[in-house]
Amino acid sequence: MQVVTLISTPKERSLDGALVDSLRNAWGGGDVHWLAIDEAAEFAISTVPDNWWDVWAELQNACVDLVVQPAENRRKKMLLADMDSTMIRQECIDELAAEAGVGAHVADITARAMNGELDFEAALIERVGLLKGLPEPMIEQVLDQRITYMPGGYELVNTMKAHGAYAALVSGGFTAFTSRVASALGFDENRANTLLVEEGKLTGDVARPILGKQAKVEALAEITNRLNITEASVIAVGDGANDLGMLRRAGTGVALHAKPAVQAECDVRINHGDLTALLFLQGYNRGEFVT
Repeated sequence: MQVVTLISTPKERSLDGALVDSLRNAWGGGDVHWLAIDEAAEFAISTVPDNWWDVWAELQNACVDLVVQPAENRRKKMLLADMDSTMIRQECIDELAAEAGVGAHVADITARAMNGELDFEAALIERVGLLKGLPEPMIEQVLDQRITYMPGGYELVNTMKAHGAYAALVSGGFTAFTSRVASALGFDENRANTLLVEEGKLTGDVARPILGKQAKVEALAEITNRLNITEASVIAVGDGANDLGMLRRAGTGVALHAKPAVQAECDVRINHGDLTALLFLQGYNRGEFVT
């Protein structure tokens, strides 16, 4: 048995009931269950339709995300999340670079690395090198003035935790940022790279080993083993090429507003919904959200 979930943008709440019914009828689905009126709905089908991706493409034009997934084990016991452009709207290294006067150059490298065009570790070392000499207090200033949270993050983390799940924030960014973000959103733990500082200024380097793509996969394996749960019990979310390993390994890997090369590798793509879409995917209705 499969479950079809349709999710619109939360601000517009423009999911048309006639559209949902039409797709349900075309695919021979069961009764429609509204998870949030005019925003998210689901129905069951027996098999994955051959025209799934054609319909997905059509619905993208209507600002509606379409996900087809197995009905079994879709409510997960663990959330594994990327931070930059996932739990926060920004890339923290780009914001630091803007303060250092090299914002455009670093942002270009970041975009290419996140789309899989550059080796992540090499790109990180190059970008951090351009931050050499930046005063350490600038980190707090960037956190206070430049970092904003992705809508739905608090609801996602705390609704899952209220139902017994564990939440881990694993980032290729920096601990100075993940510690603040994890605390604000309620994550149980966070992992990231550590910027090296001497005499109150960034040295232009990070502590080794660098947490990159493989480290996220290792975090998935290590934490699930510690919690004595299966990797199939994990929902992972990210947007960059360095997230692909954990997205493929997790029971549900969600490409959230992701780079094109990342979307191409993922069956679960959220381009219009916010982070609460991950709750709808698990069958939660809006009335169950912790706000």
